[in-house]
Amino acid sequence: MTKSLSQLTEALRQQIDQLPPGLQMAAKYILDHPGDFGLDSIRETAAKIGVSSNVLVRLADRMGYDRFDGLRAPFRDALVTDGEDHLSQSWLADMQDGDAFSAAQAKFAQNAQNVVMRSLRLMNPERVKRAVEIMTSADRCFVTATRASYALSYYFSYAGRMAHPGLQLIPRHTGSAADDLLDANPNDCLIAITVHPYSADTIQSMRMARRMNMPLILIADSEVIAPGVEPDVVFPVSTRSLHHFSNYAGAMVVLECLLGHLFQAGGDVARDRVDNYQKSREDTGAYWQPSQPPRIRRK
Repeated sequence: MTKSLSQLTEALRQQIDQLPPGLQMAAKYILDHPGDFGLDSIRETAAKIGVSSNVLVRLADRMGYDRFDGLRAPFRDALVTDGEDHLSQSWLADMQDGDAFSAAQAKFAQNAQNVVMRSLRLMNPERVKRAVEIMTSADRCFVTATRASYALSYYFSYAGRMAHPGLQLIPRHTGSAADDLLDANPNDCLIAITVHPYSADTIQSMRMARRMNMPLILIADSEVIAPGVEPDVVFPVSTRSLHHFSNYAGAMVVLECLLGHLFQAGGDVARDRVDNYQKSREDTGAYWQPSQPPRIRRK
């Protein structure tokens, strides 16, 4: 019986620990790179994993397929996800018509969609262009947020510094963001993330940046959050939530768009920086890798 993509990936996850080392490597690659696996030939996939094509044939057989193409087919079909916006919303209607738990999931999913779409709609290209110009021309881009918003600022600075090495997360340790801005100057910029109730520390750092004539980019749920805060660029985001805390899905997609523009502006230099970073992490054992299969010595 043909497996759906979700059934196949779940079967791979459940069986990966019981597979021989070579098949384990192949299974992990498929789970980590489903898009590439759906597009590449068997030889290209084998080369990327570092195994022989026969390993992939054996894995296909292990998962119940007569040929490699059968194993790859669900992943190839799933690439239609790139056209998700053209698909119907029948899945949401099906959830709404289900039991109480399914109906609740439909409600949360619909809210998340609305939050994301509104935040993207408010992301005017002229504002984006201005923000990217500020970031790429600055010597240092300080990124600050507190509490729940801190996770967003950490991710943005962690990924973004590959495109712009001057991105710095503040506060760095246990101090305040203002402490890390003491040596800042107009050649630097500040990116601040805050939603209601607004962080006093974040507002203080924005006011300090204004006094130092630093360009200021703000991601917030309002264009006006406090006196003395006059950003050069504001990205208003929706934070409507069906629970007791703000929904950060809108802020996250805005940051993802900004990251995309930063990497596009960084070009080959940014791509090389990412490759070098990944290789460095792999060389130091930062990422878990399945055991290499023993090599057979030929006499």
